[in-house]
Amino acid sequence: MPRVPATRTGRNAELGLLLFAMIIVAVFSATVEANQLDKLSSTFWVPSVLLGILLLGLHMVVRYTAVYADPVLIPAVGLINGLGIAFLRRLDIAKALSEKREVPSLFAGTGGRQLQWTLIALILAAVLLLVVRDHKVVSRYAYTLGLVGIVLVMIPAVLPASISEVNGARLWIQVGDFSIQPGEFAKLALVSFFAYYLVRKREVLSLASRRFLGIDFPRGRDLGPVVTVWLLSLLVLVFEKDLGTALLYFGLFVVTLYVATERASWLIIGLLMFFGGVYVAYLLGASIGGPFANFYDRASVWLDPFNPTYYFRRGGSGQLVQGLLGLGTGGLFGTGPGAGSPGFVPEVRTDFIFAGMGEEIGLFGLSALLVCYLLIVERGLRAGLAVRDSFGKLVAGGLAFTLGLQVFVILGGITGLIPLTGQTTPFLSAGGSSLMANWLLIAMLLRISDAGRRPTTGGPAAQAGGPKQPPAQLHGAMTEVIKP
Repeated sequence: MPRVPATRTGRNAELGLLLFAMIIVAVFSATVEANQLDKLSSTFWVPSVLLGILLLGLHMVVRYTAVYADPVLIPAVGLINGLGIAFLRRLDIAKALSEKREVPSLFAGTGGRQLQWTLIALILAAVLLLVVRDHKVVSRYAYTLGLVGIVLVMIPAVLPASISEVNGARLWIQVGDFSIQPGEFAKLALVSFFAYYLVRKREVLSLASRRFLGIDFPRGRDLGPVVTVWLLSLLVLVFEKDLGTALLYFGLFVVTLYVATERASWLIIGLLMFFGGVYVAYLLGASIGGPFANFYDRASVWLDPFNPTYYFRRGGSGQLVQGLLGLGTGGLFGTGPGAGSPGFVPEVRTDFIFAGMGEEIGLFGLSALLVCYLLIVERGLRAGLAVRDSFGKLVAGGLAFTLGLQVFVILGGITGLIPLTGQTTPFLSAGGSSLMANWLLIAMLLRISDAGRRPTTGGPAAQAGGPKQPPAQLHGAMTEVIKP
């Protein structure tokens, strides 16, 4: 009997990529200090090494609990996370120099706090991998997760504006120095609920009533779930005053529905409903104001950002204009890490960190950063294609799309493609809520990719320490009617 070769797990490749990513982060940090301080401190390498140790710990957890997980996810995310910490540290140094005070220590300032939040986020990701050994277990709690997700989304809307509103958007819970953005965690719960619901209702939602322009449209009676989520998204837009969050939740459901049914008509219906709702909200904001006034103001700023009326207004177009000027100053190659002036851009630590980094690393550097995001999304979609159960496919596809849509919304806002939304850049912007939620997202993708890449036979899996898996059941496979 011929010997079956052992399947490669990719863990050694992951370790090598992690080392390469941390070298890039260390070089970025060294360049920042050289340009800001005209010298290299003896501790410039410490944040990169500490982050590398933290990522190595997660790597070890993956090596023993998800041995076949995708080897590219952790290094790609670690690189973005490390560059974010280094850039935030660069802003701390620049602020200290401008105020003629001592440069903060490595664990102080925004950069130091981001490193601490990274530690907590990586611990949470490791705990998820240790506790959830099979992603299908999550489907048992789908309705509970759906309820939790809706509650998390709505909490800021019902709280007083004094503890929930920041820059016009009501997305936060702030008590003293502590603040959290519950909507970041809501998207994980809602993805699981949407996936479970659509797996059970896929056959019904796939039925077509009529064909128009070569596209099969669903029956009117099946539009109920889409209309419900559409109304919830509009409520978010009205009461939380945030277009990005509304677009994120509604887009997540529509795309997951498209993946489940493979009908392009759902995408068309979703786009028409969303943009129709946004346009009506804009008209109502112009005529009656009230809860629609904030969205009308943001849309007006987007349509004419260089209007002096909007530029000098608090929360107006000043940050958008400064972000565009920063991107233009960077040109193709940028001014160099630490050699630009990102401090002129308001909210550069959070909403506009892309613009601040774009000034210093240029179009080529920013494109490389976007390729890293694209790689993460592609690997998430690949995990969904490889896994054998429908629930895992929809969860992986939904999580990957969520990350990609969030990056698009942020980049579209700072470049003037769409109105500003106030979303944070995953793994890059300052903020513990976003960092923890997105590392949990990556942990779930690692778990699903492990299930998809794991061999179905016992030999190679047993050699690598993985459990045997039963063959795929025929009743879970999709069927297709072939016309003669």
